[in-house]
Amino acid sequence: MVQYRPGQRVPKSGIYRVVHDQAHIEAHDVTAVIGERFPPCHRCGQHPRFMLERAAHHLDTHPAFTRHATE
Repeated sequence: MVQYRPGQRVPKSGIYRVVHDQAHIEAHDVTAVIGERFPPCHRCGQHPRFMLERAAHHLDTHPAFTRHATE
C-alpha cells in the first residue's frame, strides 16, 4: 500500500488511514481533499503516514453536483 508523508499533496480525495508514533495515539481515519497537503502531527511531527482506504469525489467535483448538471 502506498504511504504518503506530511507535506506531500493529496493525490485523490477520500478517506485515509493515519498511522502515528503509536506512543501517543492509535491509528485513525481522516478525510482529505485532492491537492491539499497532508499535515504534520502536533505531537509526533513528520512521523504520520497516510494510506488511502477509499477514494471518493469531493462534493464540489462530483458530476451530479456541479453547476453544469442543473443547466
